[in-house]
Amino acid sequence: MNRNSPFDDDSSDRLVATSEAGDNSAPLSISEISAALKRTVEDRFGYVRLRGELSGVKRAASGHVYLALKDEKAVLDGVMWKGTAGRLAFRPEDGLEVVATGKLTTYPGRSKYQIVIERMEIAGEGALLALLEKTKARLEAEGLFAPERKRALPFAPRTIGVVTSPTGAVIRDILHRLEDRFPTHVIVWPVLVQGEGAAKQVADAVRGFGALEPDGSVPRPDLLIVARGGGSIEDLWSFNEEMVVRAVAESPIPVISAVGHETDTTLCDYAADKRAPTPTAAAEMAVPVLRDLVATLDDLGLRQRKVVMRPVELGRERLAARADRLPPIEQLLQPYAQRLDDLGERLRRGLVDRAAKGRERLADLRLSPAILRGNLRDARQRLASARLTPPLVQRPLADGRQRLAALERLRLQLDPKAPLKRGYALVSAEGHPVIASRDVAAAQSRLTLEFADGSVQVAPGDAPPPAPATPRPKKRSRPAADDSQGKLL
Repeated sequence: MNRNSPFDDDSSDRLVATSEAGDNSAPLSISEISAALKRTVEDRFGYVRLRGELSGVKRAASGHVYLALKDEKAVLDGVMWKGTAGRLAFRPEDGLEVVATGKLTTYPGRSKYQIVIERMEIAGEGALLALLEKTKARLEAEGLFAPERKRALPFAPRTIGVVTSPTGAVIRDILHRLEDRFPTHVIVWPVLVQGEGAAKQVADAVRGFGALEPDGSVPRPDLLIVARGGGSIEDLWSFNEEMVVRAVAESPIPVISAVGHETDTTLCDYAADKRAPTPTAAAEMAVPVLRDLVATLDDLGLRQRKVVMRPVELGRERLAARADRLPPIEQLLQPYAQRLDDLGERLRRGLVDRAAKGRERLADLRLSPAILRGNLRDARQRLASARLTPPLVQRPLADGRQRLAALERLRLQLDPKAPLKRGYALVSAEGHPVIASRDVAAAQSRLTLEFADGSVQVAPGDAPPPAPATPRPKKRSRPAADDSQGKLL
């Protein structure tokens, strides 16, 4: 029997494996064959790009992502380590078609081969839009895009925060438009608007503005504008990231989303309180036009003045209408003039009649000596009946003396010179009968101090002493009146 071939059919009936002379195919361990297979696969497929649909995507607690790539006929497991997963520009989900770049390797623990993914991209714009719609549906189900979450924008914000690139044309357009319409204080938070890390910077900026204190050194804005210029769906993808959408939806400050042009729509637009088709339009939404406000105020002021004057004008119109309905003044005075003429005529006739009657009575009175003597006798009798006793005359005199004494006491109380007897002095000067102020006294060159027993001349302050008063010439005494005429009393 030929035993030179190790694959001879007769070797199958052996019970114990043996090695023969010249045999160079020693049995390998499982670890050895697995390591050899691993080297072979990694050497042959060290760099591959695969296109397939994601399935079974899960993120471990360590941060690594495990998934499977599949098509209609095959499935390939894949792993993405924590560092690579953190740099992804999108969130991998089941059903998403991607292009994965990496190397094939084996996993001896399960006798499986897999791809270690070093880079993952969405396979075309269609797949990107599918991911966008899927993310939109999930966030919309959470209520992040609900209309009742939308807040009204402040009418005239004092401070506006802008989250955008500090070097692009967007910020210049916004500042220029704000300056034209309504000059406002603007705070710019510079961020990347595309590429790796852009989504995190935008989200951190929105949350950073919301964390500012209203009365802090950097004032918290009353309104936020998240802006970026136009671009492809890949350029605008940072504003479709979930972290940006949640930051905008949770912002305590009203947000205007102005990402891209009018035809561009991102998830940030749905989460914001207001969407602007362009950054310039966002500036127009943020503030009113100052000139329009001034014109509106002027118009309101004019309307207010018209409203105030309208009752006055209506009153004037009503007064004029009533005045037109009044009869002429001559017509109103005619009855009174006629009555006055009638009364004047009656007065004239009355005076004539009274004078005639007086003449008649005077003619009837005959002044004879007997009538005069009778009148004199009656007067003497009335005088005799009136007895003038002393008490009747003294009582009015006593009442008059009492009233005179009361007036004298009142005069003494009101006399300005009465306090002089108690040690006071009355200060006067020429043109000032009584001086009660120090300033007035200091302005005089000479003062007169009047005491109860006389007066002295003094000079205030450092003024020279007053000159002695020139004695007044004595008045000539008039000659005594002739007493030859008798006194009445």
